[in-house]
Amino acid sequence: MARGNQRDLARAKNLKKQKEAAKNAKKEGDPKKRMQSDADILRQKQEAANKRKEAEALEKLKADRAKG
Repeated sequence: MARGNQRDLARAKNLKKQKEAAKNAKKEGDPKKRMQSDADILRQKQEAANKRKEAEALEKLKADRAKG
């Protein structure tokens, strides 16, 4: 078991390498298409966040009405 630590270090190094490869693979392709798809994703996230905030506001309003 003299090389047990070496195996763990190699796994960590390989995992880091895989993450870098995945990150670089995402950046491939037409920049305009990628920017458009990223913008669409962000719009969807913002829309979901706005809906969630509205729902929280309604819940808070209902709770306030129930108290008063």
